[in-house]
Amino acid sequence: MFGPVSFGNKPAVAERFGRIARSICGQQLSVAAARTIHGRVCDLLGEISPATILATAPEDLRGCGLSNAKVAALMDLSEKVTTGALNLGRLGRISETDAVAQLTQVRGIGEWTAQMFLLGSLHRLDVWPTGDAGVRNGYALVADLATVPTADELEPMGDAYRPYRSIAAWYCWQLLDNAPG
Repeated sequence: MFGPVSFGNKPAVAERFGRIARSICGQQLSVAAARTIHGRVCDLLGEISPATILATAPEDLRGCGLSNAKVAALMDLSEKVTTGALNLGRLGRISETDAVAQLTQVRGIGEWTAQMFLLGSLHRLDVWPTGDAGVRNGYALVADLATVPTADELEPMGDAYRPYRSIAAWYCWQLLDNAPG
């Protein structure tokens, strides 16, 4: 019905920082607003890297449309990567749980953002983002549930799809995106 699963292009290790920074820039914004703000940040920095972010005055980043919280998150991410407290190269070689724990040590990166990075950028196959409304709503449709499950209720429902819960999540999104209505 929806064809083979596609998580897009998998970035090289050197591109992981930029992907996470883009996620921070776009949190809680419309796609159009996120794209505009990220574009301004790219124009300002030339290259989004820990070094360019740390070398930029916070007020200049705010001038791109970033909130104080997002500037602080980008600075914290940059510092943790620079000091080695967060090793982006290791994320592909450790468990999903450990990778989420590593990413969520960064200010402004919560479990959902970490899971979306693991799923969309690292193409990890066993991520079950129960906090995602699209996954919960899609699962309710496919399982013909009377109500949409909470994150806690959905967690054990994903066990049947181990070790491919990311694929199940992708199909939940597809079902929701293509539902009549």
